[in-house]
Amino acid sequence: MMRLWGRKSSINVQKVLWCLAELGLEEGKDFERIDAGLHFGKNRTPEFLALNPNGLVPTLEDGNLVLWESNTILRYLRSQYDQSKRFPTDIATQYQSEKWMDWQVGTMWPSLRSAFMGLTRTPEGERNYEAIRKSYQDTNALLTLLDQQLINQHYCSGGSFNIGDIPLALCVSRWILLNQTFPDQTGPRPALKNIEAWMHRIETGTKFSMVAEKELNIMK
Repeated sequence: MMRLWGRKSSINVQKVLWCLAELGLEEGKDFERIDAGLHFGKNRTPEFLALNPNGLVPTLEDGNLVLWESNTILRYLRSQYDQSKRFPTDIATQYQSEKWMDWQVGTMWPSLRSAFMGLTRTPEGERNYEAIRKSYQDTNALLTLLDQQLINQHYCSGGSFNIGDIPLALCVSRWILLNQTFPDQTGPRPALKNIEAWMHRIETGTKFSMVAEKELNIMK
């Protein structure tokens, strides 16, 4: 049985849990999940560091194979467990999806992360509200690029939901929740109608609701 290390509130663990759900794999039946990270600890133990010397979640064990880096885990799960062809497999669509996965981890999340960490992990007296606002507003500008991409297609890679939509949707969900919860600190959030329509398709047509935070309880 596969083993997944990581707490459910982690955005990177949520990526993996969502992908597993789309593939029809169930916790307790097809894989074991172990809470790790933040107040759960365990990620600095010798056992965990032997698996992932970074000391970060998620970490996936599948037989003798050990993987970390959430987007790599998504790619592995698609290649090994998508027996029902949940995700498109043609090369063009696959790599359209891949580029948005890399954009999420290399461009979008680094921009939003300062606002996210500042408002959910940093004690109020230590927050740099100028940096938080700049982080959020910079992310607004980045998301206009995604909004423009979605003018003529339903999902990031084209007409069908793919693994590239998973990291993006979880980031966008946090972008929305931060503004709803801390509107004065983030500053205004633009109305990006194509992203709103895409998120509606995600929420109604996928397993998003099984893993996404519906309230900003990500301090847990």
